[in-house]
This record gives sequence, structure tokens and C-alpha cells, in this order.
Amino acid sequence: MTTFTERLLQVQQNQRSLLCIGLDTDPLLLPPHLASSQNAVFEFNRAIIEATHDLVCCYKINLAFYEALEDGGWNVLQKTLEYIPKDVLTIGDGKRGDIGNTSARYADALFNQFGFDAATVNPYMGFDSVEPFLSNPERGVFILALTSNSGSKDFQHLKIGKRPLYERVVSAAKKWNTNNNIGLVVGATQPKQMKRIRAIVPRMPLLIPGIGAQGGDLPSAVQYGCTKEGHGAVINVSRSVIYASRSSDYASAARQEALRLRDKIRTIQEEFFKV
Repeated sequence: MTTFTERLLQVQQNQRSLLCIGLDTDPLLLPPHLASSQNAVFEFNRAIIEATHDLVCCYKINLAFYEALEDGGWNVLQKTLEYIPKDVLTIGDGKRGDIGNTSARYADALFNQFGFDAATVNPYMGFDSVEPFLSNPERGVFILALTSNSGSKDFQHLKIGKRPLYERVVSAAKKWNTNNNIGLVVGATQPKQMKRIRAIVPRMPLLIPGIGAQGGDLPSAVQYGCTKEGHGAVINVSRSVIYASRSSDYASAARQEALRLRDKIRTIQEEFFKV
């Protein structure tokens, strides 16, 4: 059986891309010409996917944007997932995590009902809240380690003995990774800490948000987020790509921005890793 980490590497090599686009589609930010459509969110997503699918390794879908739709949000989510080509991976970003039987239902919904290739999971409640997501080696689990938001300092940097809490999470994830399907969420806004995390887990995938609107540094994210072979970093960009234009040319504008980022990432890979 091919593990998620192996699947990700294969996709990144086949697509020649570390770029992940976040389909965090807000109905209030759609181009005006879609306003009258009953399927506006799906139409928007479909056009973005058509324009960018050859440039990415993954699409990350933030579940909140679909849960908040008035009627049929789950149907829009399902139709969007079905439209994504099978040679690109999908990440269900819900940051789930609860007592074991509840987490089991979350895992079943994300992996078996919707068919996501990976999910983001909050480890705050400990191993039994994460374990239900880990049983299938083909499905990935990105555990929150060090996030890109400013409030991450409230808890994630607190010292436990001589080590910050996020390092304890990283070490626990490394121990739990017996199926080679765990990755970590590490924000691009914290490059020094990312370098330290990569030293602790030299082979584990890192999902890296925070590029673009949040101000993360792309060269540092690639340099410190990749494995020594120059892969394994999943560079997520959402708003700056999908809202590159608010007019009828939004899909072509998204493609141009995605292409620019994909190529810039490849240039950095070639500089630091000779890929």
C-alpha cells in the first residue's frame, strides 16, 4: 500500500509543483457577474480548478466556507471535490479533533463520505483524538503544530520545561507517525521555527499557510519547509490567487498568479536543492 507521504511525493514530482491553492470561496467576494447564479460558488470553483489544476499538487478546502452556505453547502463541496482531477490531492481543512468516538465520525465523513486525501487535525485533546484519522496509511493527517496567525504566540510558544509547546507537538507527531501518513501545519510567518521543526522531522510533509495576504516569506518557506531532496513542502496560497481579479477574467487572473508562484517556487527549489 502506498502511504500518503509517498503519494504526495509522487504528485509533487509528476506535477512539478509544491503549490497548493486554497478554495476558501466567500460568496461576498465573488465577481459581480456571478451574483445572480444559483450555483455561484461551484461555478467559481470550477473555473479556478480548470484554470490551475496543472499548476498545483493539492487543493485545500476550508470547510467553514461551505458549512456557512445557506442551503446545499455540502452539495457544493461534493461537486467541487468531484471536479478536481484525481492526479491532484485534496485536503479537508476543518482542524477537527475531539474525543475518540467523535473524531471517528469526523474521519469517516472527511475520508469516506467526501473522499478527501488528507485532513487537518487539532491535537490539543491528545492522541485518542487524533488516532481515528491515522488508521488508513493512504490518507494524510496534517496536525496543527505552529500556525501562521498572530495569536499562535498565546499558547504554541509557551515553554514546557525548556521546550516550547509546538516542539512537544512535533515530537508527539513524529512518534505517532507509524503509518507514514502524518504531516504538520507550520505557518510561513515563522521561518526560524520552521527550520527547527524541519530538523526534528526531516522527512515529514509540512503544510505551509501564510504566504500572500498573511505576509509569509516564500523563499524561507521553500528553503526551510522542504526535505533535503527539495520536496515535502505544501505551499498553500488562497486569497491572492483565487481573488487575483474580481471581474469576469478571474479565472485567467488566477492562472497567471498561480503560474507566477509555481515558477517562483521552482526557482527557489533549483537554487537550494538542485531539483
